Amino acid sequence: MINFVQQRRLFFTIAGVLIALSLIALLVSAILFDGQALRISIDFRGGTLFVLHFNQPVQESAIRDVFTANDHTGPIVQRLGAVEDNTWQVRTRFAETDEVQKILNELDEQVGLVDRALSNWSTVEPAVGAEVVQYAALAVLAASVAVLCFIWFSFRKVPNPFRYGVVTIVAMLINVIISVGFYALMGILQGWEADVLFLTAVLTVIGFSVEDLIVVFDRIRENIPRHRGEPFELIVNRSVLETVHRSLATQLNAMFVMIAILLFGGATIKPFIAVMLVGMLSETFTSLCVAVPLLVVWEERSHRHSLVRATT
Repeated sequence: MINFVQQRRLFFTIAGVLIALSLIALLVSAILFDGQALRISIDFRGGTLFVLHFNQPVQESAIRDVFTANDHTGPIVQRLGAVEDNTWQVRTRFAETDEVQKILNELDEQVGLVDRALSNWSTVEPAVGAEVVQYAALAVLAASVAVLCFIWFSFRKVPNPFRYGVVTIVAMLINVIISVGFYALMGILQGWEADVLFLTAVLTVIGFSVEDLIVVFDRIRENIPRHRGEPFELIVNRSVLETVHRSLATQLNAMFVMIAILLFGGATIKPFIAVMLVGMLSETFTSLCVAVPLLVVWEERSHRHSLVRATT
């Protein structure tokens, strides 16, 4: 029988290495990008909004290349309307009038003729400001408290229910750190910028972090009265083995879909899907190999301390 709990030192070491690498990526990003742990997109900074109508079908990648060549890195390119409309929306950093004309001319030459009468461009304010980020952080904090209280109440009939909630929050924080660290690394290597979709992906990862743990913890709660007298470590390991097939089947189905989107989806959505995929991989690992063994370690240390107090 595979003993997940017995291998906890190895799993804790792997988790520690991943956290350290994530923090290093965030630190390097802050050094490279003027104190910003993540490269910030125009959703946070504001910029120029282009609505471009072409006289012929064009490719998203070709439009992106023109803007990138003009030092507008990370433009958000989206199709508007039906395919036959040949209309595209591009959000990029602030562009001066002469820059706009240069870009339009290069689009004419390298992509397709831009219908000036049907196209327009304007300055836009940030879609996401500091207040929204602050509210998102508060939402994460409120969700953590809610999860802690919910798990504590749901598992109140098992010994030390508060610990179940604490290890769930720890696993959640590990997943967020790894996901954000991955995004910082891709910002350094591929120029990814944090935008609204990134914020959505992080909140989704937080949701992933609770799902599997609830299933494992519920099986532990069922097995404690069934196997009275057995060591807690053995009960926990049995519970993990009884639920691991369900967890892996559910996660792999979602991962296959995400991988397909990464391979065949548009460039705009790939960073969003990549963060969710990394978060799901992290969540699967932390649920089975970090959070549950951490619960066992906490329980065993508490038991040893109780024995020491009883003998003194």
